[in-house]
Amino acid sequence: MKKTVCSIALFCACLAAHGQNFGDWFTDRTLRVDYVFTGDYQHQDICLDELSSLPQWAGRRHHLSELPLAGNGDIEMKDKATGKVIYRTSFSSLFQEWLGEAEAKEVKRSFENSFLLPYPKEAATVTVRLKNARQEVCASLTHEVNPKDILIHQRGNERITPHRYLLQSGTAEDCIDVAILAEGYTQAEMDLFYKDAEIACEALFDHEPFKHLKDRFNIVAVASPSQDSGVSVPRRDEWKSTAVSSHFDTFYSDRYLTTRSVKAIHNWLAGIPYEHIIILANTDTYGGGGIYNSYTLTTTHNPMFRPVVVHEFGHSFAGLADEYAYTEEPSPLYPYDIEPWEQNITTLVNFESKWKDMLPEGTPVPTPVQKDPEKIYTQVGVYEGAGYSLKGIYRPTTECRMKINEAPRFCPVCERAIERLINFYTK
Repeated sequence: MKKTVCSIALFCACLAAHGQNFGDWFTDRTLRVDYVFTGDYQHQDICLDELSSLPQWAGRRHHLSELPLAGNGDIEMKDKATGKVIYRTSFSSLFQEWLGEAEAKEVKRSFENSFLLPYPKEAATVTVRLKNARQEVCASLTHEVNPKDILIHQRGNERITPHRYLLQSGTAEDCIDVAILAEGYTQAEMDLFYKDAEIACEALFDHEPFKHLKDRFNIVAVASPSQDSGVSVPRRDEWKSTAVSSHFDTFYSDRYLTTRSVKAIHNWLAGIPYEHIIILANTDTYGGGGIYNSYTLTTTHNPMFRPVVVHEFGHSFAGLADEYAYTEEPSPLYPYDIEPWEQNITTLVNFESKWKDMLPEGTPVPTPVQKDPEKIYTQVGVYEGAGYSLKGIYRPTTECRMKINEAPRFCPVCERAIERLINFYTK
């Protein structure tokens, strides 16, 4: 009996320590840090733009010093007095994609980026790092955060954007909070936006592992009004005044829909608990975009709305790579001699870190394309062609939600990657 009592006491003490860890270093607020990433192909730099305080922290309260994924960049917060790492997170950015474009060899550009960190109780140092395609640090910035600084912008205490919860499974502390933002919807079109947001929510939870882990999520639809209906399509000389100034033809790709007005996104959301962002664009033009730990942006009135919003959320939430390919040349984003950090593609440089443990015994590498309709989405192998390149990069199954719109599901490797991340955020 004495051993049992001691064990229970020890277990309770561990739980208490685990629960107190966040409160040791942080208050229940969010520090929003706005940066400008700037430069060209040869030289990149990071500038601090603005610090903001938001009234609640909706992110994780455990695994604080661990990275969810490697990403193309990371942020590390240290307690200034002790030097202890108290929080880490990772991300990708549109700027880093742009560095692989020909234009980056001709001109310098700057891109807005905003990140959410827990609000420190005491002075802290924050270091943000960008990595190149070879996963080498190419730019970094370290700056101090004084939580009592009077110039930290107080946001979200009034004039909060109208919003409606589509799914509320628990508190912001216990669940992953996803905000769905309106883009290109006028005030008179907000009923339509809420209907479209419901469809996006349904589409997401039609897919595993989101389906069986639905109770780990809160989904809130945020009615950010635009002056004009629709979004900008530069190739048609159509420019609209919209909530976050999104447009097609990013990097001159017809279907690539993004925005560089990242601060505007976060300003609309100030005062509403959120961690991940889906932006719905009011147009029937096909396209979208998703950037890890930044945002998903997709169109609502194209027939491919449902599969595309799920595909793009695979990028922004889970850091999954595109599995389609269209050139025999290596992508500037994925050198053949570097193992990608994304969990669903490999160059075989470090395949042990990917899905080698999921291969059936005797699977040939590379694996011949699966012809059986019953197995094209489920038979795990090493199929050549992924990450935009037909050669030298491999995907886990013949077809997947991260490869084609017609796929009814994520492949088993993507499902495992997503579930691991959900558990990281919620357990």
